[in-house]
Amino acid sequence: MSRRGFRCGLAGLAAAIVAAPLQAQAQSGNAVRPYAVVGDAIPQSLTGVPGDAERGRAIVGNRQVGLCLLCHRGPFPDERQGTLAPDLAGAGARWSEGQLRLRLVDARRLNPATIMPSYYRIDGLRRVGAAWPRKPVPEAQQEEAVVAFLRTLRD
Repeated sequence: MSRRGFRCGLAGLAAAIVAAPLQAQAQSGNAVRPYAVVGDAIPQSLTGVPGDAERGRAIVGNRQVGLCLLCHRGPFPDERQGTLAPDLAGAGARWSEGQLRLRLVDARRLNPATIMPSYYRIDGLRRVGAAWPRKPVPEAQQEEAVVAFLRTLRD
């Protein structure tokens, strides 16, 4: 085999290795949808559909689903709440929709030392539970619902 043939073969193999997980994600419906970071925000919705603030409230307030209250405080007086991260009160006044979206999707872009997990990411993760391989948690529409809810927190 010539050098050129060898390189083409390697390029084809590399493309197949990269494409296989993306095809599997697309087929399973769990693909991370593409998004663009502009400055300190993701200005466009991950789904193209506005999030449902009530659904977002349910996600944030549920310690088994959203996990937000493990670290954050919020308007949930009957729930145990964390103190490791910023209070969610006033989040909608402090940050724009796009800024909130980036903080949820990948806060490490803003602060590499943050303890906030990079939600809506599937690459480069370690110790992922057996129920979630190659699945973004939460999914895009859940992310949008949380963003919609956080935008309502103005005080």
